[in-house]
Amino acid sequence: MALTKIQKTHVLEKFSDIVKNAQSVVFLHIKGISVNDTNMLRENLRNNDGGYNVVKKTLLSKVLSSASITGEIPTLSGGELAIAYSSDLITPAREIFNFKKKYNDNITIIGGIFEGKYISSAEAQAIAAIPAPQVLRGMFVNVINSPIQGMVIALSKIAEKKSA
Repeated sequence: MALTKIQKTHVLEKFSDIVKNAQSVVFLHIKGISVNDTNMLRENLRNNDGGYNVVKKTLLSKVLSSASITGEIPTLSGGELAIAYSSDLITPAREIFNFKKKYNDNITIIGGIFEGKYISSAEAQAIAAIPAPQVLRGMFVNVINSPIQGMVIALSKIAEKKSA
């Protein structure tokens, strides 16, 4: 069903606000994704202070062309299009990447907006591969702990040789 001019105006305003206020936006092809998968993805993003919307390419193109974003707009051709967005820089790309791995391989990241710049699909997937903050903290603690643990093991071996 076609949208009326008033509905299109509301949609344009909504997506303009999303593009202006979100720290990062990821553009997706979602061909073949079920309603249950869509709801699960939407819930995952909502739990991480993000959002997910299916968009018409023509309306999104109008919003993007009027936005003050640097770089080249990724090609938005083919398939159904959706956007994932958040006030966090990494959340949308990481949540889409994790969802694709676990549940549905029909989602394709085709680009996005990161810190006011357009990014390609490869760049968005590289951002998605960044671990969650809890994992990064654990990795950091492990790096700090490793030399201390090595020294304790060495001192333990020296103590065993002296007692034997």
